[in-house]
Amino acid sequence: MFQGFTPETVDFLWGIRMNNNRDWFLAHKKDYVNHLYEPMKALGQDLFQPFLDRPGNLLKVSRIYRDARMHHATPYKESLWICIRRDVEWWSEHPCLYLDICPDGVSYGFILWKPKPAAMEAFRRHISAFPDEFLRLIAETEAATGIPITAQCYKRPKMAENPDLQPYFAWKGGISCVREVEPGEAMFGPRLGEEALSLFVKLIPLYEYFQQFTN
Repeated sequence: MFQGFTPETVDFLWGIRMNNNRDWFLAHKKDYVNHLYEPMKALGQDLFQPFLDRPGNLLKVSRIYRDARMHHATPYKESLWICIRRDVEWWSEHPCLYLDICPDGVSYGFILWKPKPAAMEAFRRHISAFPDEFLRLIAETEAATGIPITAQCYKRPKMAENPDLQPYFAWKGGISCVREVEPGEAMFGPRLGEEALSLFVKLIPLYEYFQQFTN
């Protein structure tokens, strides 16, 4: 069970940002395991509970080690994240629920980062055929979470026959409903896990809605 991140978690994250090298990391590896990695694994297990009876979903906990094959300038990441998604090769093309912690704070919620153009074309066809279903989902999700659903937009979007759908015809990617937590006490303790779980449950309809276009 997640007991919370601590100031030591943030100290480690700032440390790796300022000292991104193997010697520093090895000297502080216990801090990484005890204050970042193990709490994140516990949080992931708590957040995954509502998905145990929803087949096809999996929980991923990121690694702090960068892929050496990508020739990054630094060997370690400055953040750690968990996500719930389908078992797919490229996570960015599919909807996911995630939580990320870095020295600058915590963010968590829903994101569909880089859907394929074909997926967005299927999305536009679907909302044109069933506009009430989609508009109701958007309204109910924003009301339940208190967070606007935003997206990156085309500079020259296609025109929608239904004027109520025009803002959504402009969506290109980066579709998100995310809560940001600034550095401070709100990052620490079990309450963060409770609030993230509550938000994830409210976002399940949005998460599952977008799966039909990316599967």
